[in-house]
Amino acid sequence: MLNWNAPMLRLSQEWGVKLGFERVCDAAKVQVNTPMKVEVAGQAIAVVRDSVGELYAIGDTCTHGDVSLSEGFVEDDTLECWAHGAKFSLKIGHPLTLPAYEPVPVYAIKIVDEQIFIDPTPIFKENNNVHTRN
Repeated sequence: MLNWNAPMLRLSQEWGVKLGFERVCDAAKVQVNTPMKVEVAGQAIAVVRDSVGELYAIGDTCTHGDVSLSEGFVEDDTLECWAHGAKFSLKIGHPLTLPAYEPVPVYAIKIVDEQIFIDPTPIFKENNNVHTRN
C-alpha cells in the first residue's frame, strides 16, 4: 500500500501546507490495473491500483490531448493514454513517452478504514524533493 502519510506530514510541517483530504470511495472499488475516474474539489482525478496493489492518484486529463486517462491502460507503474499512447509515471506524473511532454498532476492519497482519501492540492517531485504546485 502506498504510504503518503510520512512525506505529506513532513511537507505540512516544513512548508505549512494544509492538507485537505477528501473521501472519494471504498478502496475495494479500485480494481487492479483498472483506472477509476473520481472528482475531488472539481478536479478530475484517475485513481489507479497497480499490479502489486499500490494506489495512486494522478490528473485524469492527458497533457497531449484533452483525453481521460482513466480510460487508458495500466502497466507496472505507468498509465497509458488510450488515444495516442503517451505513458505517464503513476509515481511522479511525468510523461515517459511521446507525444506528451508535460507532466500530469499527482495527488496525495491515503487509506483510512478501507476508504480512499485524496488531497486535491497537486504535488510533484523535482530533483527528489516534494513541492506543492501553485
